[in-house]
Amino acid sequence: MITMLFEKSSGAIIYTARESNEVEFLLLHYTSGHWDFPKGNIEVGEDELMAARREVFEETGITDVEFLEGFRRTIQYYYRRDEKLVQKEVVFRISNTNRREILLSSEHIGFAWKNYDKAISLLTFKSAKNLLLEAKEFLESNGINS
Repeated sequence: MITMLFEKSSGAIIYTARESNEVEFLLLHYTSGHWDFPKGNIEVGEDELMAARREVFEETGITDVEFLEGFRRTIQYYYRRDEKLVQKEVVFRISNTNRREILLSSEHIGFAWKNYDKAISLLTFKSAKNLLLEAKEFLESNGINS
């Protein structure tokens, strides 16, 4: 019999605007080889925003993130851990920062600030590409050109 576990995580699609007003998105290169956004499990006593803020800090060193109202997207996927099937739900918010210096955690081997076209081609998973497209459309609808 297969035991199914459930995990809920929170993450952030982080962007910054360059002097030219071009928007760049932060992507992290995970030790397993894929490129994705900062995210991690919601801990006891945390809400989604608290967890996203903590994960951003732990994975990038960034403390000055401003979460934008009105953007909340959820993805779901399954993976195996110790012979158990885990159903994972990750809630993403979009946030802005003025900080470009990154202090990577041990979970990552690199990072990149990329404009939309370069970021979409670098992201590994289709769900992350879809999130980035939705983030771009959200920013543009709020007068932030990406």
